[in-house]
Amino acid sequence: MYNFKRGSRFCNLAVFFMLSIMLVFACLVTAADAKGLKTKKLNIEDLFNGKDGTMVLKNLKNDHIYIYNNERSKKMVTPESTFKVPNALIGLETSAVRDEYEVKRWDGVRREFENWNRDHSLASAMRESAIWFYQDMARDIGEIKMKKYINLMAYGNGNITGGIDIFWLNSTLKISALEQVDFMEHLIEEELPFKEKNQKTVKRMMIQEEKDDYTLHGKTGTRLSDMGLGWYVGFIESNKETWVFALNLSGTGTEAKNITLQVLKQMDIIKEHP
Repeated sequence: MYNFKRGSRFCNLAVFFMLSIMLVFACLVTAADAKGLKTKKLNIEDLFNGKDGTMVLKNLKNDHIYIYNNERSKKMVTPESTFKVPNALIGLETSAVRDEYEVKRWDGVRREFENWNRDHSLASAMRESAIWFYQDMARDIGEIKMKKYINLMAYGNGNITGGIDIFWLNSTLKISALEQVDFMEHLIEEELPFKEKNQKTVKRMMIQEEKDDYTLHGKTGTRLSDMGLGWYVGFIESNKETWVFALNLSGTGTEAKNITLQVLKQMDIIKEHP
């Protein structure tokens, strides 16, 4: 004989289960829609002068993300000298350098940029983008520790097989513009797997411009073999909000920085004073 009470209970459970699935699905759709609403298109194609490139700009106050060339924003390319930022963090954490003021003596080898051909500290080598200093420090860090911290940071594809002192230079390590923004956001919040003092030091080393109403932190990167890849990554802080940015293009780091500054001015993030 059919047990109507048991059958009714089964039907109620089935209905409850179906309603639960529908509710979860509705929440996922709503979350996805909300996320989509926070992503806006950057109409800055004219600033690239016909060169392929992308820019990701994020407002940390409201999590709004602005993207130019969404497809390229996900493309992983070599970080070039923007890797000096994580390299400095790892160097400080592993005591490959004591602090930002520790000096390495120039080896006397004349390189392509005159301001590289002198003694440098961790901070001055960041400012002048003196590759030899950071290559020497990477050798001091060593492959095991370097790999450990790159994995802990989840930095790009994590591939350092290209060689301990060149893996970030047109080699095996690659990262996208979206990933650069994510990395910078964690640095700003001091959430990376390093001592807070080391993260504060590196952020201080990245300062490129200080005004009454904002402070600009940034790092350029250029693929020197052909000048065919340029980066500018960093963040800008004001009293009201913080914006994170990453731009790369088929050009130089100087071009990437110039375009970034134009965008920041167009969006009134940097206010031009009379």
